[in-house]
Amino acid sequence: MENSTVFDSVFKTMVHKAPQLLVPFINEVFGRNYPEGSEIIRFNSEHEGHKGTIIDDSVFRLQNKIYHVECQSTPDSSMVLRMIEYDFAIALEDTLRKGNPYRMEFPASCVLYLRHNKSTPDTLSMEVTLPNNASFDYEVRVLKAQLISKEELFQKRLLILLPYYLMRYEQELASIDKDDAQTSRLVAECTDLRMRLAEATIDKGDTMLYEELTELIIRVSDHLTRAYVALQKKVRAAMGGEVLELLNDRAERLEREAESRGLERGLKRGIEQGIEQGIEQGASDLADLLKGLGVGEEVINDAMSALREKRAQVASVKEE
Repeated sequence: MENSTVFDSVFKTMVHKAPQLLVPFINEVFGRNYPEGSEIIRFNSEHEGHKGTIIDDSVFRLQNKIYHVECQSTPDSSMVLRMIEYDFAIALEDTLRKGNPYRMEFPASCVLYLRHNKSTPDTLSMEVTLPNNASFDYEVRVLKAQLISKEELFQKRLLILLPYYLMRYEQELASIDKDDAQTSRLVAECTDLRMRLAEATIDKGDTMLYEELTELIIRVSDHLTRAYVALQKKVRAAMGGEVLELLNDRAERLEREAESRGLERGLKRGIEQGIEQGIEQGASDLADLLKGLGVGEEVINDAMSALREKRAQVASVKEE
């Protein structure tokens, strides 16, 4: 799986499972002050572009404003062209939805760069000239994830950036893998991230968000450290990988137990119905029927006792 596919998949998963993470992100990028619990109304994310269907990472309405966010793993000099194409399609769709009189409003757009270099601009812009020679500047905000410190990340609750935090060490991983001191420092930082994430989620009553983000952090870190098995194991442990696996195993076990209880209830009801039918039809061979169904001896004995009790009750009623 290519880098961009891993990172894009993680971003789309967050937007789908935890859209509330977008609110602090929008506040940071656009200088807004939306309450963290603000409702996110997501739009259809597929539009027809010049190369066929294009899929936007995130298009949504927050209060009375439409926002569009794209996640990019690497700088792309043509990104502004892609963004204006996406934004025109988004604006046109919204205009048609509102109907006549037509008024087109472009979304507020941002590109999240997970990596950047010296030439990566702080904004993406281009001049658009109309047939009457009037022109306007089309502009897209840019956020460079690796410029956000750990302190800012938690202070501003930019938890949507957490899965990508270790990408800032990407070029150093080969060196870290060979040096015990560097490895210890990275493991300590991972442990600190996990503890702070727990404070920001579990301590606020959101265990599910903690588990979801931990899983995505590990997905990215596993990909980054795939060539360094020993380092990968230590990073995974520091980020709570074993705990997450235990939680997943426990969830699967509870699900299996619930299914088993459901089957037991179904079997019990089936036996009860069989007893009722046995009484009505005068059947005396219920034991053979249950054996044929693979029912255990103890359950069969209970069923036969219940059958005898039911028959006794029926006989008593008839005599009266």
